[in-house]
Amino acid sequence: MLRIGLHKFLEEANKFKNLKFAILTHSPAIDYDYKLSLFKILKSGLEIKIIFTPEHGFFGTYQYGENVIENNIFGIKTISLYGKDFNSLIPKDEDLESVDGIIFDIVDIGCRFYTYVWSCAIVLKKAGLMNKKIIILDRPNPINGVDVEGPINEITSFVGLYKIPIRHGKTYGEILKMVAEIENVDIVLYEVENWNREKYLDEIDFPFVMPSPNIPDVKTAVVYPGMCLLEGTNISEGRGTTRPFEIFGAPFINPFEMEKYLEIEGAILRPIYFRPTFSKYKNEICGGFYIHVIDRKRFKPVECAVKILKTIKKLYPTEFKFLDPPYEFEYNIMPIDLLWGSSKLREEITKN
Repeated sequence: MLRIGLHKFLEEANKFKNLKFAILTHSPAIDYDYKLSLFKILKSGLEIKIIFTPEHGFFGTYQYGENVIENNIFGIKTISLYGKDFNSLIPKDEDLESVDGIIFDIVDIGCRFYTYVWSCAIVLKKAGLMNKKIIILDRPNPINGVDVEGPINEITSFVGLYKIPIRHGKTYGEILKMVAEIENVDIVLYEVENWNREKYLDEIDFPFVMPSPNIPDVKTAVVYPGMCLLEGTNISEGRGTTRPFEIFGAPFINPFEMEKYLEIEGAILRPIYFRPTFSKYKNEICGGFYIHVIDRKRFKPVECAVKILKTIKKLYPTEFKFLDPPYEFEYNIMPIDLLWGSSKLREEITKN
């Protein structure tokens, strides 16, 4: 039976009962019974003085890129670590000074530009400088811990603070362990036990709940490492539909014409029309596709997205655009370069 880091930690919670903690967590961090890990930590008798929350807020009530404002949750001081500027990502000295340690328990989806792990990395680095006890409760990578795809980033930003591939095949705890080694910070990592790294989370008897507003299930997480690249373009990544990232398109695309140029290994791209209710092309009819992944072993999400972008640029050279900054608190670098980790993809698509 799979054991997440929370399980062994709770067995040893008595060791920490003389300490005051902050915790960086959110409502997707649950146990087998769908109960919040936060509740179980509190029930164990540990003192939680502060709840830090990542992008989207504790309950995932904010859309991507929105300035998150938190009220005290469950009577505990709650602080958003995702606001209007980069400084909002960094906890204040006085907040960390009021505790002896920090606990991390977040749900990641196995992709470099998913921001939660970088919120953790920022807090970990600062807590380490302040000699706080750092405890990480690890969880499985929901899109498996084996497959790796995409370049290692040359650019560092909030969608890639340390250098790893786009689809990294690690747990968030393993990434934080790497960060701790680089920054020379001591951590206590409660690892995942009895995890078959080749399995996706929906193939394991452990619940998956939406980790953020636009990742409704594991199927969405499977395509996300590629299709999130569309955030750096004027192509809708399906936000404002019920299947974000599985759906993409734009008003100028004729999907039945474009279909002839797209063959994706492990997937069927079905031509559709859709009308987003928010985000890009709100209330406009877009031509595009629904990505049906039929063979996860053969499907490569990053390769899929690159092929899609190159095809759109080839067929619609005057309509297709890369978006200008700002993006994720960066005001000088093109969003697509931040996502890819360098300017190479943009330059390759632009010259063809």
